[in-house]
Amino acid sequence: MRTRLAIKFHALLERHFPERRVFLKSDTDTRFIRLRPETQLIAFTGVSLAVAWSIIATAILLMDSIGSGNFREQAKRDQRTYQERLNQISIERDTREEEALAAHERFNAALVQISVMQSELLESETRRRELETGIEVIQTTLRDTMKERETARTALAALQAEEEGSAHVAPAELLASAGFMTDALARTAAERDQILADAQDALNQRDGLELEIKLMREKNDQIFRQLEEAMAISVEPLDKMFRQAGMPTDRILEEVRRGYSGQGGPLTPLSLSTRGEEPSADELRTNQILNQMDTLNLYRIAAQQAPFASPVRAAVRFTSGYGYRRDPKTGGRRMHNGLDFAGPHGTDIFATADGVVKHAGWQSGFGRLVVIQHAFGIETRYAHNSRIRVKAGQRVSRGDHIADMGSTGRSTGTHLHYEIRVNKRPVNPMTYIKAARNVF
Repeated sequence: MRTRLAIKFHALLERHFPERRVFLKSDTDTRFIRLRPETQLIAFTGVSLAVAWSIIATAILLMDSIGSGNFREQAKRDQRTYQERLNQISIERDTREEEALAAHERFNAALVQISVMQSELLESETRRRELETGIEVIQTTLRDTMKERETARTALAALQAEEEGSAHVAPAELLASAGFMTDALARTAAERDQILADAQDALNQRDGLELEIKLMREKNDQIFRQLEEAMAISVEPLDKMFRQAGMPTDRILEEVRRGYSGQGGPLTPLSLSTRGEEPSADELRTNQILNQMDTLNLYRIAAQQAPFASPVRAAVRFTSGYGYRRDPKTGGRRMHNGLDFAGPHGTDIFATADGVVKHAGWQSGFGRLVVIQHAFGIETRYAHNSRIRVKAGQRVSRGDHIADMGSTGRSTGTHLHYEIRVNKRPVNPMTYIKAARNVF
């Protein structure tokens, strides 16, 4: 059975791959090699497999090349997008900073105007009290004069009755008494008219002062509204910035307040009353604005101590973000704890917040490294520098030039590796940069 199958298979192969002979001729001899159908089948199969493998490998390499090209183009587009976004954030930061300075200047001017108006209100209140006292005196004098006039009229009537009943009185004495009473009545009437005129003038002055006080209060209310709006506009972006960065504002403000709790506090509430009375609505609004000013100052101090800024100001490329990525050295997947900004060699690098330099020197992997310790348990790191311009223990402020960009340590090219760590745990620095885009 097996022999018949072998014969049939051999006959099928003979049909497609007939036996061939390859002759090898030399000067003295002629030889040949017989190529059996099985040998030809094996050779054909091997060649076919080799050709198929070549085609598949070429297709894979071509597809990988195309995919790599698309990935590089996408990476370039992402880099351009990030660069444009960083430039836009920088422009918005400058604009918001100018607006904040302008609002602060308007607030200072309004505060001066409030102080002037406070003095004017106190003077107006004093004048009003004096006028009220004068009016009371005038009214008392008028009542006394009217009583005297009535007394004089009664006395005159009694004299006239006595004159009619007493015929033996001398006419000269009666005439003298009548003349005296007439003069007294005339003087009393003149004094009465003068007092009435003075009282009317006082009433007119009081109406004018009341109108002036009303206008002052309206103007004062308008200034209060402007100040309240300015405070809301100034405080809200700062509060939003801290919350977007994941920083608890209550704890941050309390910590800043403890560090800046000098005698008397940042601001002292105003008091418009000198008689120990209950605070008025204006006093309450003033104290509320001063409390908001205190909060605003605390926010500004906290913002200076937190890294709400970009470490580079020149035109750079954003080459790598925070998170897992392909390692540029080994090709493996590993965590990247910061941001990479690529730029020309020697590009200036700036501190992103006030703090104290914790480390300034060489560290394995990071090359020339600067570490700055800030408030609230925050630490910033600036790695791969070509030159360090600060020393350990030195106090720096936001915007101080601390290093130059380079490619020291474990690096594939000139760039800055920027990290932020909170309580020794790395966080995404872009969170802080984006949080500050509407403030600075």
